[in-house]
Amino acid sequence: MIRSKWEQRIRRADELAAAHPFAAEVLQFYKRIAGLQKGLYSHVEGAYARGASKRISSLRQEELNLGLLLPKFPEFLSEIETFATPPFVEAARRLRTDREGRALFSCWQNATDFTPTGPESVLAWIFLQPYAEFLADQGERAPGSGAPTVCPSCSAKPVVGVLRPEGDGGKRFLTCSLCSTEWPFGRILCPACGEENVEKLAVYTASQFPHVRVEACDTCRRYIKTVDLTKNGHAVPLVDELATIPLNLWAEEHQYTKLQPNLLGI
Repeated sequence: MIRSKWEQRIRRADELAAAHPFAAEVLQFYKRIAGLQKGLYSHVEGAYARGASKRISSLRQEELNLGLLLPKFPEFLSEIETFATPPFVEAARRLRTDREGRALFSCWQNATDFTPTGPESVLAWIFLQPYAEFLADQGERAPGSGAPTVCPSCSAKPVVGVLRPEGDGGKRFLTCSLCSTEWPFGRILCPACGEENVEKLAVYTASQFPHVRVEACDTCRRYIKTVDLTKNGHAVPLVDELATIPLNLWAEEHQYTKLQPNLLGI
């Protein structure tokens, strides 16, 4: 199942690109990115299977294994140059000079509060995600209590919410922006500031995306999108979040700021 998730993401990007032409360019770009990430995940998985790296304990305490990752970075950047937009192509060329992995190390060190500062930081984040996801898949989740607003595996912020079927309704989860870990979270609760007053928690939906909604907070002015799998069981939250660009525009028009940019820096 772990391996098939990459195929699921790629397939969903194709489906949504066909259904929503306005998002086709973003989704086709993501499809190529996901293909590269699939290969990086396999590389890390193989290295750990051969005993090339130490046993994983806690992702939050895991040091960045540059010896494992740096040999793959030039290849990744070369692939980016074949299909990315000019700003990303130029960023990839600049990153080629970073032979010590400073951009990767900086991104890993600041993952708990990642804010893209340009295409270089976005590319570093994209490259590191499969590594973080593998570690989270294999490691032991740190024990937590209550409703953590950051990932219990790596402490990064959530990028999308998910409603999964449970009983007669849905149970809310948050999905990590770095390692894709899901963890349960209260239905009536702001993941940014903890606001619980329902009158201060705005919800917006659009007819073209009945299974996705903006959940915004009037206290901290942050928002996150939530994908409702009780309405569409074929959705892949990380991909559907990318496709629903009009929801971002609505939130921005109403002066809400996204809690965490997605892997494309949007």
